[in-house]
Amino acid sequence: MPLTILLHLTGEDPMVAEIDKMPEAADQFLACQNPRRRDGTDVKYLDPDIKTLLLPWHRIHSIEIMGAEGEEEEIFTFVRE
Repeated sequence: MPLTILLHLTGEDPMVAEIDKMPEAADQFLACQNPRRRDGTDVKYLDPDIKTLLLPWHRIHSIEIMGAEGEEEEIFTFVRE
């Protein structure tokens, strides 16, 4: 099941993409599929027909891993009455 991520690239606007698995420590690149802007539009400097994008780690500032829809955790708290 692919993971949806929010990529923050150095000097660029964030983009949304999917990855097949979490990156390993020895990986040189991050391979992501279906890159797009947060609003779903195409990234202006990429070809609109692109399916997979390889990004070198020095270009990536940070990565946010988005939770799947309906994958909310149930939080139990203790309430004193």
